Amino acid sequence: MNKNLSNNHQIIPNFNDYFFERRYLSINSEDRDFTKFPNSSEFEITLPQEYLNVVSVKLASWAFPSNYNVFTALGPNNIRMSFKFTNLYNPLQHGIINPLLQAIYNALNANIDNQYIITIETGFYNPDQMFVELTNRFNEAVTNYIYQFFNDNLPEYAEAKNLFVSYNRFQIVYNAVSFKLWFGNSADQFVLTNENSAILTNAISEQICNRKNILPDFYSWGLPSYLGFARCNAYAYSVQEYKNTINNVLDVDINKNVPRFYYGDAIPGSGDNGYWLCPGAPGATVYFLEAPYKINFMGPDHIYMEIDGMNCVDATVPWNLSEYTAHTNQTNGIVNSFFAKIPLSSTPISQFYDRDAVSYKYWSPPAERIFKLKFKFRYHNGQLVQFGQFNYSFMLEFNLLNPQQERSYSIRNAVDLAQTQQYSNNAKYKF
Repeated sequence: MNKNLSNNHQIIPNFNDYFFERRYLSINSEDRDFTKFPNSSEFEITLPQEYLNVVSVKLASWAFPSNYNVFTALGPNNIRMSFKFTNLYNPLQHGIINPLLQAIYNALNANIDNQYIITIETGFYNPDQMFVELTNRFNEAVTNYIYQFFNDNLPEYAEAKNLFVSYNRFQIVYNAVSFKLWFGNSADQFVLTNENSAILTNAISEQICNRKNILPDFYSWGLPSYLGFARCNAYAYSVQEYKNTINNVLDVDINKNVPRFYYGDAIPGSGDNGYWLCPGAPGATVYFLEAPYKINFMGPDHIYMEIDGMNCVDATVPWNLSEYTAHTNQTNGIVNSFFAKIPLSSTPISQFYDRDAVSYKYWSPPAERIFKLKFKFRYHNGQLVQFGQFNYSFMLEFNLLNPQQERSYSIRNAVDLAQTQQYSNNAKYKF
């Protein structure tokens, strides 16, 4: 049998020559399918074209809204704290006959062993807003209890109910020099039950099921941790107890037996000249405490960007007290935890821009094709970023290797051509 092996279309050999190409892809959160991905923190998108022979990918630039909540029931769950009274103002002990003051004492004394729980509004606070919020919330918690006590004990407390307006003995202020909060009460001694705040926070979190995919965090154990407190109860003292126990009289006016800030008004614009806590009833003693640490209202410092199949940065995770950490000195961590780490450089509400993330995802050999990407944006503890109705955008840089055929080129620039033409003319007219 005769076989014709001739071929007019020869196979072009691969000479392993490649052309390096850099392509950019711009993605906006509003480009996602809203019916499948209502939350812009997680979404999947099909790319406008297939990217072939991908060597590396990096985050080239981004623009994100800065609208995060530092204080929220999600993630850190840091909007609650609790307190209880330890010593109450009794008007009879001071020779005061006042039906309303006596009724308030009876109501508070009936609840002396129980805690009061306060919940602040979700959002972002500056120090002045925080001390006003706390003052109102503390007084409101006690006011609501007293009203309930009077209603539950009618008609005995009918007169007191008609006379009672509100409990207003708590006063919380911010020392703008030391960056610390001070808690005070103008008649009743109290304790901030921070030891129970972590238990309270976890119990409420489990009840409302908002801790999904969030790692245990020893640091964010409740509102007191952001206000400058440790995980132990904080007791309020009188001036005399403060001097004997704390041995620090720098912020106490000894003559008037009340605490004082000497740099100016404790409540801005009030004209109080630093006297922020005065007796709230005849013969009453004021009680107060200073947070041991400075406030921390800054919130998260980075957003972590995950891309399925492209995560390339190893990371440690928040330490937590568990059987593992109690018996070892090792640190938990995740290999290929995320793709890029995006710094939060502004406070709400604003927009921040940046470019050139340091992390790359490399492939060797190159990835054959990429045509679909799935994104996730979270904080360090795993909590999803809540962008709300704010849109954001970012740009990815793809580095590609395009295979090339072997070609021969003869390149001559304009200078060489001009010199050649001049030589040819001189030779033509030479005798």
